[in-house]
Amino acid sequence: MFNKFRFYFIPLHRIALFAVIILLITASFMVQTLTSDVAPVVNDEIKPYYHGPETKEEMAITINVAWGQEHIPKMLEVLEEKDVKVTFFFLGKWVKKFPELTERIADKGHEVGNHGYQHFHPNQLSRNRLTELIKKNEKLLQEITGEQTELFAPPYGEYNDQVVKVADELGYKTIMWTADTVDWQRPKPEVIIHRVMRKAGKGGIVLMHPTEPTAKALPKMIDKLRAKGYKLVTVSKLLTESGD
Repeated sequence: MFNKFRFYFIPLHRIALFAVIILLITASFMVQTLTSDVAPVVNDEIKPYYHGPETKEEMAITINVAWGQEHIPKMLEVLEEKDVKVTFFFLGKWVKKFPELTERIADKGHEVGNHGYQHFHPNQLSRNRLTELIKKNEKLLQEITGEQTELFAPPYGEYNDQVVKVADELGYKTIMWTADTVDWQRPKPEVIIHRVMRKAGKGGIVLMHPTEPTAKALPKMIDKLRAKGYKLVTVSKLLTESGD
């Protein structure tokens, strides 16, 4: 009868070790639970802005200017007729070539942003080189427009942690977009409008360039966004919670 049962001897130190492990696991679980309930972890990582607060019916139009100038006068005319202020991100080399047009854009009340001095791939640059190119364009834009730039749109929309951190250290918010018109491919105006309206939403940011189809699409695009109830503002204004 007693042969049916087997008895195993477990050393006392192993029992003690097992008990300690159980206690540690229990304590760890309790700490995690209390931490999540009382003091949530704060992520202080600096990130780019793809949109503004989704609390108001507002959107912003951005125009990255790195090449061409022939369609900008028409775009400025439309913006003035529609009473819309947008944010222009200027490339330094373009500004050097067209200083009068740069000044004219700023004088019309449009926001001036930094697109770097040349159309570099930000992710491939050293910290020092990236800093140099941002600051070089900042100085140039300030000399021509009198404006202190605070917004940075990296060329190609390319960024990594270093790019965003360097921009932040220089006093810049890194700006991306919600709706990309892909207008550098010169699609039909109707396609540009469709791409914008498909992505339209509270706090949205539209990316455009000074191309012929963009200039043609601009009036109708503005009308359609307004018909949806969106107020068009600059990026800086969009990023303020109050919208003031």
